[in-house]
Amino acid sequence: MDIGTKIRAIRNRKKITIAQMSDGTGLSKGFISNVENNNTSPSINTLSTIADFLDVPLPYLLLEKKQHMRVVRKGERTTSTFNNLKVEHLTSKGGLRMMIVEFPPGASMGQYHAHEGEECHLVLEGKILAEQGEESFIVEAGDSFSWNASVPHFVKNITDENAVVLISVYSATELTDVL
Repeated sequence: MDIGTKIRAIRNRKKITIAQMSDGTGLSKGFISNVENNNTSPSINTLSTIADFLDVPLPYLLLEKKQHMRVVRKGERTTSTFNNLKVEHLTSKGGLRMMIVEFPPGASMGQYHAHEGEECHLVLEGKILAEQGEESFIVEAGDSFSWNASVPHFVKNITDENAVVLISVYSATELTDVL
């Protein structure tokens, strides 16, 4: 873990000197320097003191770089197609993925299908038919629905205008064949 570099970056961004940090935490300047240079591993109590002084949550100091916030700019999103549907991949984190799916008039996801995980949907534009098991609902812009994706499900645009749906899929394992 590279906690020291992260502490130094936060301290510098906040324009705090080592001397000010020493005064504010009660830790010696030499110790702080050793921590920032990753020459010593501070205890959790010491890290908590540093986090409090820097006004950051302690868990943030413990995150590895790959666990930090990830930003996907609009122009960097990838798209794919699935059964004549345009799928815009927004972001993902672990087993959670978000995408915007455009359903042309009359288009559907194909046959009923099932996969591991949970899904949440928000209809952004249009009107769609959502079916799972014995349940069937017509949902329109502003409506949302969710389901256990391991039960076969089906979505279809039932109008002559485009429908757009924001979909979040969560699975304990990484899915590659959902959309």
